Amino acid sequence: MENFVSLTELSADEIWTVLNKAVKLKQEWKSGGNRPILKGKILALVFQKPSLRTRVSFDVGMLHLGGNALYLSPNEIGLGGRESVPDVARVLSGYVDGIMARTFSHDHIVQLAEYASVPVINGLSDFNHPCQAMGDFLTILEHKGTLDGITLTYVGDGNNVARSLMFTAAKLGVNFNIATPEGYEIEQEYVTLAENDAAASGATLQFFHDPVAAVTGSDVIYTDVWTSMGQEAEAKKRLAVFPPYQVNDELVAHAKDDVIVMHCLPAHRGEEITDSVADGAHSVLFPQAENRLHAQKGILALLMA
Repeated sequence: MENFVSLTELSADEIWTVLNKAVKLKQEWKSGGNRPILKGKILALVFQKPSLRTRVSFDVGMLHLGGNALYLSPNEIGLGGRESVPDVARVLSGYVDGIMARTFSHDHIVQLAEYASVPVINGLSDFNHPCQAMGDFLTILEHKGTLDGITLTYVGDGNNVARSLMFTAAKLGVNFNIATPEGYEIEQEYVTLAENDAAASGATLQFFHDPVAAVTGSDVIYTDVWTSMGQEAEAKKRLAVFPPYQVNDELVAHAKDDVIVMHCLPAHRGEEITDSVADGAHSVLFPQAENRLHAQKGILALLMA
């Protein structure tokens, strides 16, 4: 891999390489610390959208591996506005050894990767959230011991996180269900991409409007906020549509007894997930959040060491 931009560009082997590297680096960290394989390396953190997990996990991940991270706020760059994306890519390439960008437009990530001479990592775009997916599948692997035969069910909006889970599941042979309200499904062009990968891996992809039907027999239930950043104008409309898709105790009861419940956070408690589930016996929300750190260290090690 030269960059980590889109899950659609990665093979199953490349995804497994990231996951296996993350497992080793996590074990190494828990056993006393990581070797400074990125000593002297600097990662630029380019943010258009705020984030707790993305900023802290990349910053700490670089420190764990012996490097440093440099935070650049939206106002400092004005990506695509004050300064063109190609110019930002070329300027930063002269200063740093890698660029992580968290943007609204996926095209900005693509342009950064095209014009930068250092590795570019997608920390989130409106198309997909590949670092989140790596942390998520690392979490499933840890809690289930395998990905073979696993059914992952996403309940909520067919957004960038949902697409990322679908793409990754399809490539790795994990069965993927999704329950969305009508009009909020994953776009057909992306479903077609995933179906092609699923045909090769043996995964099944199923699409529902009924959340109960979707989660029945599932190993993993996953949800996300109903209104993502940049969709604030739709919030009132979405709040009227999505309540039947809340992940609550009643819905979780339809899954397997040992189901785990996941959320990429931040959670709007009382909307897409209840406190009793988020803090309950099935929840792995906070181990999942921690695994962003370890998954991203795997990406950093593979791209920058």
